[in-house]
Amino acid sequence: MARAEAIIDLGALDYNIKRLLSNTKAEGLAVVKADAYGHGLVPVAERALKAGAKWLGTALLEEAIALRDAGISAPIIAWLTPITDDFESAIRKKIDLAIPSLKHLEAVVKAGKSLGIPPRVHLEVDTGMSRGGALQDWNSLVTKAAELSNDGVLEVVGIWSHFARADEPDHSFNEEQLINFQTRVLEAKKVGVNPKLLHLSNSAATLTNSSSHFDLVRLGIAMYGLSPEVSAMGSSETLNLKPVMKLRARLHLVKEVPAGSQVGYGGTATTKTDTKLAVVAMGYADGVPRNANSTAGVLVSNKKAPIIGRVSMDQFVVEIGNDSIANAGDWAYLIGSEGGDGYTADAWAKACGTINYEIVTRIGPRVPRVFIN
Repeated sequence: MARAEAIIDLGALDYNIKRLLSNTKAEGLAVVKADAYGHGLVPVAERALKAGAKWLGTALLEEAIALRDAGISAPIIAWLTPITDDFESAIRKKIDLAIPSLKHLEAVVKAGKSLGIPPRVHLEVDTGMSRGGALQDWNSLVTKAAELSNDGVLEVVGIWSHFARADEPDHSFNEEQLINFQTRVLEAKKVGVNPKLLHLSNSAATLTNSSSHFDLVRLGIAMYGLSPEVSAMGSSETLNLKPVMKLRARLHLVKEVPAGSQVGYGGTATTKTDTKLAVVAMGYADGVPRNANSTAGVLVSNKKAPIIGRVSMDQFVVEIGNDSIANAGDWAYLIGSEGGDGYTADAWAKACGTINYEIVTRIGPRVPRVFIN
């Protein structure tokens, strides 16, 4: 029997995608990078397409290739592809590539010419995030792309960019980026680049900013039933989303300890009374954050049990209390439950000073994914 497992509810994924797409006239791109945010690359991609997404998006080329090797034929774009990547394989497998610079364009076109196949590309423009995309060289990039497109050695499928603060829906920078994007698209069209698709919206913008939807919306964290930003946008429940992942591990040991017992490495916690502790068979090697504090924990025997002491590599300790009926071998739910009021990815994120994205994506390969409908 499993020591730990992540239960992935594909029915909830289906629900979230349909809920998000009901909010837009644009097509949906399911973002499945980082092993589908820790949920399982291929099963999530397949179900996302059945639920209504038309495109798939990955960060890395190897993720996109894995989807093709699994028999998925839907359009795929990979957008974090250093110029040393295997662009020939991408072109052979009909994977669209993001182009953030002239150097990338040259490398991709060179690979396409060696195969005699025009690469499919999406030109990435920096609209204010100062991360990916062309900025001062945008006009040079689109001018060259138009020339290569006219020569028949390049197919410009899209122009795209990324919001920096869409999870703050009322921030003025969102409108600034939107105007910047529209301006850069017009500049591209003036020199002869006529993309089929424009895309700018992430999950937060899909939920809150219809003027930014254009032709394609990229469904990321919200597709997995999590809020892009709890304080600014509300919880999953507020946004009418269903968390897709539940995470659970077995209790390795249950024992009574006296008051004043130090717990864990460094003795960072001490029991205040005679109590019961339980050892959960999961640790930071599995993705449980080492810095989690006692506002996180597990649900066991339908009762919350907070972390006590430091998280170790393979295990951590929770205080279950003298009245607990929990036994070694019982399931302890880190995220979600079988019906009780359990801890959420948001609660774990708050306990660790991070975001829910990191909580789910860091769940490691030692934890099997179990897919349910």
